Amino acid sequence: MGSVFLPHLHTGWHVDQAIVREEDRLVVIRFGRDADPECLKMDEILYSIADRVRNFAAIYVCDIDEVTAFNQMYELYDPMCVMFFYRNKHMLCDFGTGNNNKLNFPLEDKQEMIDIIETVFRGARKGKGLVVSPRDYSTKYRY
Repeated sequence: MGSVFLPHLHTGWHVDQAIVREEDRLVVIRFGRDADPECLKMDEILYSIADRVRNFAAIYVCDIDEVTAFNQMYELYDPMCVMFFYRNKHMLCDFGTGNNNKLNFPLEDKQEMIDIIETVFRGARKGKGLVVSPRDYSTKYRY
């Protein structure tokens, strides 16, 4: 239900404008399919924290079936991924999963997402292009 209340980006132009126009806050965009269970789970978390992070982050959602312009550029092949941008620059975050470009798994805890957004924002303000996640997710899935 949270995705209904989050701002949707319906075209490539809207995605570009969201990234370019925000100068002082981190732009958090959830790319994925709106009906996917992982997206719905992540949207709930993003919606629940949106008010708490509004001073330093702007949260948007974008359906990869509706806006296909970025699928190849950002390698949006996963059902759900969250990407971070600051002052028109793609921010990388090392989650310990090997993919520093995006967060491509849903989180269970709201506070974890707040911590990640805050860490990326603090690193971005210092001019760092790559920050290390406050938690290592390399052992999240044990096979």
